Amino acid sequence: MEMETISIYSSAMARNELRPVIKLRSTAGTGYTYVTRKNRRNDPDRLTLRKYDPVAGRHVDFREER
Repeated sequence: MEMETISIYSSAMARNELRPVIKLRSTAGTGYTYVTRKNRRNDPDRLTLRKYDPVAGRHVDFREER
């Protein structure tokens, strides 16, 4: 019975390529950002989420910044 060894580096690289860290910038113009991960396979387009902007004091759209 043979055992396959998987490099820790290569498995970490695959994980980072599939779920990259992205910045979500407020569309209110306050400069506030959220940092999150996204699945590139499920969401190939730019992500837009409605989240709370503490500088503006209300919920606004946050768009993915590249």
